[in-house]
Amino acid sequence: MGRSVKVAVIGAGISGLLAARELKREGHQVVVFERYNRIGGIWVYDPRVESDLLSLDPNREVVLGSAYLSLRTNLPRPVMSFTDYPFRMTKGTDSYFPGHVEVLEFIQNFAKDHGLVDLIRFEKDVIRVERVDESRNDQWVVEWRTRVNESEWEKDSEVFDAVVICNGHHTTPRVAFFPGFEKFPGRQVHSHNYRVPDPYKNEVVVMIGAGASTYDLCREVSKVAKEVHLSSRAPDAQVSRLNDYPNIWQHLKIVDVSEDGTITFEEGSSVQADTIVHCTGYSYDFPFLKTNGIVTVDENRVGPLYKHVFPPKLAPYISFVGLPQRAMLFYTFELEARWIAGALSGKFRLPSEEDMLGDTEAYYRKMEEHEVGKQHTHSIFPLQHDHHDWLAAEVGVVAPSDRLKKIHGHILTLVKMQRDNVRDDIDREMKLEDEADRTQSWYLGEP
Repeated sequence: MGRSVKVAVIGAGISGLLAARELKREGHQVVVFERYNRIGGIWVYDPRVESDLLSLDPNREVVLGSAYLSLRTNLPRPVMSFTDYPFRMTKGTDSYFPGHVEVLEFIQNFAKDHGLVDLIRFEKDVIRVERVDESRNDQWVVEWRTRVNESEWEKDSEVFDAVVICNGHHTTPRVAFFPGFEKFPGRQVHSHNYRVPDPYKNEVVVMIGAGASTYDLCREVSKVAKEVHLSSRAPDAQVSRLNDYPNIWQHLKIVDVSEDGTITFEEGSSVQADTIVHCTGYSYDFPFLKTNGIVTVDENRVGPLYKHVFPPKLAPYISFVGLPQRAMLFYTFELEARWIAGALSGKFRLPSEEDMLGDTEAYYRKMEEHEVGKQHTHSIFPLQHDHHDWLAAEVGVVAPSDRLKKIHGHILTLVKMQRDNVRDDIDREMKLEDEADRTQSWYLGEP
């Protein structure tokens, strides 16, 4: 066992719990700060929505949850398993794609089985993380507030040797601004505030976005709405009716909105809408982190970060878990957490500050050469498996099997193709393969 340090973990979602487990295993002293009253992060369903449905008002009462009632994962259980803690089917379930209730139960069981709950300080909203002395990186003050009543907060603080930031990125919505944005007379909603389709009954709804959740929501809303129109700025978006849905149309980006609610799309078509739903994603946001400009968020690029984890100037005492997107997320986050815990104990040696910065700048230059915008810095597809394998080698664990990588890539491809019933198709394929070869397993760590 190497050296033991006192570490603060910000957040008790998947990333924070994995960080806490790996830090605890490595012999560190761990305190987890969670501003909600329970663990689970984005998998905690909260039926409330914010008073500002676009979440633009900085003084609004923030609702942390973004899960909607019908939410199912778009990754199967094996891809959501940990290396030594598989996400198996439970009694009464027969799908590889669980709903949010079952995912939350899996997370809760993981925390309980690894003795993590006692490490968590619930309802502690971290408002400041800052170096005690700018001449050294191994002393950080963490300040938090606790609500006393509706209008009062109590503040407190504590000094730690290191801080692992795991606060997620699904609570600060991004909104699409377009010509006439403020003229629209109807309702505008961010998907962060979507829970059920009922409010859209008999409406003409325009949804902006091209992600997997966009298509999930548009299909669900189409069952009660009069019409649903999808607007995407993706260069390969096809102007057409969506698959077999008689009341869903795909359009290019919005170019104008008039005061009577008429929305005009780039291809020239228009529609008079009742509601616009912004399925436009979220911003990375760390308002509590004070580094005097060492770590910034620029067009949704958190950086500079070595391998999406360590700021070269502050490593290993400040680190991030959970930034990558479009990857085998649970597996990636587990390896990130293990890497951080080992770097703090001295088990894993990081490159020099200069080498980490050089590697990071090379990654940014490669993005520029391939004309990939800054906002996609942490979206690591299609190189996600290279990243997984590099992390696995760095911390000395077995990389995911080719079979698991294949199914993950297959799912991402089908989602990009806007295939309906992707989960059902994959379910059938996986069950047939398992039936044909009972000696194999989808789970990590098994042959």
